[in-house]
Amino acid sequence: MQVPLYQAKAEFFRMLGHPVRIRVLELLQRGPMPVRDLLAEIDIEASNLSQQLGVLRRAGIVVSLRDGSTVSYALAGGDVADLLRAARRILTELLAGQSELLAELRQAGPESDRRADTDTDTDTRAGSGGRAVERAEACGER
Repeated sequence: MQVPLYQAKAEFFRMLGHPVRIRVLELLQRGPMPVRDLLAEIDIEASNLSQQLGVLRRAGIVVSLRDGSTVSYALAGGDVADLLRAARRILTELLAGQSELLAELRQAGPESDRRADTDTDTDTRAGSGGRAVERAEACGER
């Protein structure tokens, strides 16, 4: 039985869902790199890098190249680089939206927070317990 396309996509993204794998793919966008250079760029144990490269290789995302005793890795195709660029654009847009919200919050300042607190107090008094609070205040009990 064939796996539905949406499930295959989910498995693909799960396979990419490891920071070391993403970092390897980012580095390989520059071109093929020997394992020793990948190790120098990514501060992890050689066995961990080997494991992550194996996952990417089995998925067909990267290919290994041997030149004597040197093993290098390269992207299997340009589509992965396109996907990483798309992810960067999406994250940039998301973070730009967050920075705009942060700027608005900073611009509003603490005065608007005090106004919002006062509005909340007024709203609370207008609720079901508001009448009791108003009576207590009128009688000097509060």
